[in-house]
Amino acid sequence: MPGYRDTPGPQWDPHSPADPAEAEEFLDLYHQEHPQRGNPRARLAAVRDEIAATGTYTHTHAELVFGARVAWRNASRCIGRLYWRSLVVRDLRRVVAPDEICEELVRHLRLAGQPERTVIRPVISVFAPNVPGRPGARLWNEQLIRYAGHRHPDGSIVGDPRYLAFTETLQQYGWRGKPDNAFDVLPLVIEGPDGGVNVYELPEHAVWEVPIAHPEYRWFAELGLRWHAIPAISNMRLSIGGIDYPLAPFNGWYLGTEIGARNLADPDRYNLLPVVARRLGLDTSTDRSLWKDRALVELNRAVLFSFDRAGARISDHHTESERFLAHLTSEERSGRATPADWSWIVPPMSGATTGVFHRYYTEADQRPAFYLDPEARELGRRGRSPITPEAVDGRSPAHRPSLRRWFGRRS
Repeated sequence: MPGYRDTPGPQWDPHSPADPAEAEEFLDLYHQEHPQRGNPRARLAAVRDEIAATGTYTHTHAELVFGARVAWRNASRCIGRLYWRSLVVRDLRRVVAPDEICEELVRHLRLAGQPERTVIRPVISVFAPNVPGRPGARLWNEQLIRYAGHRHPDGSIVGDPRYLAFTETLQQYGWRGKPDNAFDVLPLVIEGPDGGVNVYELPEHAVWEVPIAHPEYRWFAELGLRWHAIPAISNMRLSIGGIDYPLAPFNGWYLGTEIGARNLADPDRYNLLPVVARRLGLDTSTDRSLWKDRALVELNRAVLFSFDRAGARISDHHTESERFLAHLTSEERSGRATPADWSWIVPPMSGATTGVFHRYYTEADQRPAFYLDPEARELGRRGRSPITPEAVDGRSPAHRPSLRRWFGRRS
């Protein structure tokens, strides 16, 4: 299946015009699921004419909302698709300046959830579509909120090793952060159409963080752990009816195992299982003691307990598995196939105890959809190093990347 495991995803050429056939397929789907909109014949003719004249076309607001929601419905790796109709779609297609984009990303996080409201809503912010031959702004970050990885002179790493290279790139642009803070929120990096790089600190009111404690072990709080409440993916391209939206960050809410069994537990991330096991007094000399399994359970209990205590919406893998099976049933009744990637739908903890483990799924590239392009993946991991004056010698001024630094105050 394209885009999964070792199979390359569909090649995207941002310079190519919109595909009229894909536009027609999407508009047929839209009118099929919205029969009150009437016959699509006139709309199809107008879209074909617009593509012929300009190489692209413009979605109506209703088409954009439908397309974004269906892209979530088609997301093979997401277990939480039962709620696809509830997605809040923010139409920000006219917002193009980096400063204004940053302001809207902060608004996105505030709208998605904040401690005083204790509700997390699924939200997508859709910025300007790709126009062939016209560069647009892009966001480097793979999520709106992630933690830096700081390498110290002795070789040790404080924070998230996954973002070590990204952090080091930002330091080349002048960002320093808090090297001794294991949960140092990374700034947003927005590259303008002219190649200018803009670095923005997220204000504190936009970053809802949950301190991690345990319902039984008081020492857990002494570890000083925390995690952000809003998982907002920001480096995937939204493709709707032949139109591509390179900047369309979206969020749902966390599945507990994403934090407790991956972010905080993976050896190449925060690697906390040995720490928790030692505090529990477990025998770590042999894997046959199942110390990793026991530590993993307590770490995940701590995550769920802490989010519940903070009023931050979070799902456990047993409940969400049952809800996904309900989604499958609902889609079958609607006559629709539900693409799913087994390796992502089955949770990374106690998989065989969940209903989603004991069945197979159809894998298909259904559109509208979200795609992760190679360049976006690389930017999210490493960013783009500054180009020195020596490196741009001989290039026309119009192609020389400009650097604008704006460090907001986290207040």
